[in-house]
Amino acid sequence: MAKKRRGRPVDGVLIVDKPTGQSSNRSLQIAKRLFFAQKAGHTGSLDPLATGVLPVCFGEATKFSQFLLDSDKAYRSTFLFGVITASGDADGDVLEQRDATAVREACVLALLPKFLGEIEQIPSMFSALKHQGQPLYKLARQGLEVERKVRQVTIFDIRLDAFRSAEETGGQPEADVYIHCSKGTYVRSIAEDLGLELGCGAHVKKLHRVQAGPFAEAQAVSIAKLEALAEKVEVEGYDALDALLEPADAAVMHLSEVTLAESAVFYMLRGHAVSVAVIPANCEPGDIVRMYSESRDFIGIGEVLDGGQVGPKRLIATN
Repeated sequence: MAKKRRGRPVDGVLIVDKPTGQSSNRSLQIAKRLFFAQKAGHTGSLDPLATGVLPVCFGEATKFSQFLLDSDKAYRSTFLFGVITASGDADGDVLEQRDATAVREACVLALLPKFLGEIEQIPSMFSALKHQGQPLYKLARQGLEVERKVRQVTIFDIRLDAFRSAEETGGQPEADVYIHCSKGTYVRSIAEDLGLELGCGAHVKKLHRVQAGPFAEAQAVSIAKLEALAEKVEVEGYDALDALLEPADAAVMHLSEVTLAESAVFYMLRGHAVSVAVIPANCEPGDIVRMYSESRDFIGIGEVLDGGQVGPKRLIATN
């Protein structure tokens, strides 16, 4: 007999504003506990140093978390020039300090366009990528280094939002940089490469994710706010917390949609391909679509097949 899950059957997406110094998994576990949710998962880790948008999926929404893992991201970051660290960010040991007083705003502005478009990056040894089942950062902490494959990423936009010279900071120059990029991009690698181009080195001093797929920082809720609402649950119930959730289909709103007749919903939920009255004109066989009943209930995602049919891919469980 299957063991009954502890907690409430909560479904939806919570946009957490992850605080600095906390792992993504820790933020996930706190949110899961406060919502007393049966099932939860996050959609790609942020470094402990980083803050900002961390979508957490509850219940049925976890079936669509891969779309958030694969989505574009946007960050605001502060690069500190003249200091090279082992990890490429402020959490790493300082390896070397160099004179960066000659770095000016014009120097940074001249180099940023080099990072636009498709670029190659070598993942940091302090990343969460795994080698033979072990996260690279665990190997790095043991003083080990392994070969990593070069990966291609895309920088859609990169701009300088502010620059502070060495005279202004009273130390090393800093740059606030906005980056809109594809999945798997390492902002620390951009900082390190920019520092290399300038001849003084650099690392990420601060990192804040402002967008993950369709979710922006304006939707993000702090752990402190969640905890404050959770304190009232015993008296007021979970309504205030649940009101913060985005619906399960929020992660796949970029997909074209199809509507299934009620009779088709019956067969779709039993794993059968069904005929659809209208297939969106921009869809071809093999494309993934989101599916709704005529009463606008989200059914899940399906694959467009030949002959005006759609087959099941990920379906919402029904009672």
